Amino acid sequence: MCGIVGVISTAPVNQLIYDALLLLQHRGQDAAGIVTAGPDAKGRKFFMHKARGMVRDVFRTRNMRGLPGTVGLGQVRYPTAGNAYSEEEAQPFYVNAPFGLVLVHNGNLTNAHALKQELYAVDRRHLNTDSDTEVLLNVVAHELELAARDLPLTPNEIFKAVGAVHRRIKGSYAVVCLIAGHGVLAFRDPFGIRPLCVGHNDQGGVMVASESVALEGNGFELDRDVLPGEAVFVDLDGKMQFQQCADKTSHNPCIFEYVYLARPDSVLDGISVYQARLNMGVTLAKRVVSTVPPSEIDVVIPIPESSRPSAMELAQLLGLPYREGFVKNRYVGRTFIMPGQGVRKKSVRQKLNVIGSEFKGRNVLLVDDSIVRGTTSREIVQMARDAGARKVYLASAAPPVRYPNVYGIDMPTPDELVAHNRTVDEVRESIGCDALIYQDVDAMKQAIGSLNPKLAGFDASCFDGVYVTGDITLADIARLNAGRDTSEEGEEDTSRLALPNAQLA
Repeated sequence: MCGIVGVISTAPVNQLIYDALLLLQHRGQDAAGIVTAGPDAKGRKFFMHKARGMVRDVFRTRNMRGLPGTVGLGQVRYPTAGNAYSEEEAQPFYVNAPFGLVLVHNGNLTNAHALKQELYAVDRRHLNTDSDTEVLLNVVAHELELAARDLPLTPNEIFKAVGAVHRRIKGSYAVVCLIAGHGVLAFRDPFGIRPLCVGHNDQGGVMVASESVALEGNGFELDRDVLPGEAVFVDLDGKMQFQQCADKTSHNPCIFEYVYLARPDSVLDGISVYQARLNMGVTLAKRVVSTVPPSEIDVVIPIPESSRPSAMELAQLLGLPYREGFVKNRYVGRTFIMPGQGVRKKSVRQKLNVIGSEFKGRNVLLVDDSIVRGTTSREIVQMARDAGARKVYLASAAPPVRYPNVYGIDMPTPDELVAHNRTVDEVRESIGCDALIYQDVDAMKQAIGSLNPKLAGFDASCFDGVYVTGDITLADIARLNAGRDTSEEGEEDTSRLALPNAQLA
């Protein structure tokens, strides 16, 4: 998962982009990058700085001074493919022809391997990294060159190129591209899997970003989401033009955005993330009642932080006390994806500490947003027992994660998923809790989908194994898993979920 932003303004944009990336930091902490264009009015010179690490560490005062101009874009990254430890694979990516293009991307191309061969053999374009973003950039560059050959570059030619890009690439992609001397292009895949929205401010500026919180936190008014298959071109004067560029579209956003990935104060595709999580608490409460009588539960305790809305709603509906039983160290990373299992287990104890009085002698219901590998859950259940809990029940606001995700979330291989090919009782035994309650897939879809009936549905492939693009085979999954970053470097959690203060519940 990555966070992307593009800005056109009448004033310098370096601070705006920096602030937007801070608001999107929860979407990736592996690397960060900013590129600006200017400072001349034609915006034909690029200035770039990118490196591994958090936004606050990558950009110092000297770096910000080297990013002049009134147009630019930025990205925070976590890796789904390629080398997480390579500075070269940090975004943005740049190519000098045609015009000069810089691009940031959130998502994952499922046919990147075939495109690499095609780019080399047919398009005669050279790739220097293993990143699918470089593949995407070169496809955009090639199609833009064909569309604008011997013609002035107008929005019509740009939208024609985007249409050709849609026909060539597969998977999930939300893209922001800066075209030197012309403006900013943003577009979204035909299924709308990854989020992208656009807004404006009173000074004539325009911002596109992964989440609405990036706009609102910087004084921009949210206009709307970019539609699946749609492109928006913003010229250097801030004029926006929209065009549907895909032959066929279906609006199926990734449901894991609402379960975990997005900030609760964001609105994605017309759905409040916070309200979605409250609704998930309602349906989860019904599942709890059918498994454990509320009279056997003394207290409901969330596992920080994104499970809090669901846990609060569940506790209220069941008439049970809601308590904070874990204190999170906000300076230690999350552990959903870690470089090594040994590091993951160690980090759980580092990042959470129990308030013993909330556990001692009680039957506690722990509520988490989801359970993926189960390693963190197992350790937390043991921490509750060590604190004196009589019984430990565990409820997940999401259904069992049984399948890999191929659209830009670094879900592990099937064998690493604790629920893969296991019954709920077998998962319960693995985690060590007295009862395990999962959300129902259809109930989850209904709870979230009711907030925007216009959606065709969701990509919930990690829960139900149905890949909305309809072109994913077992061979594709095996190849994509082979491309996942599994290297280790020290004892550092570089995952996109390993974020201090990732969710501000």
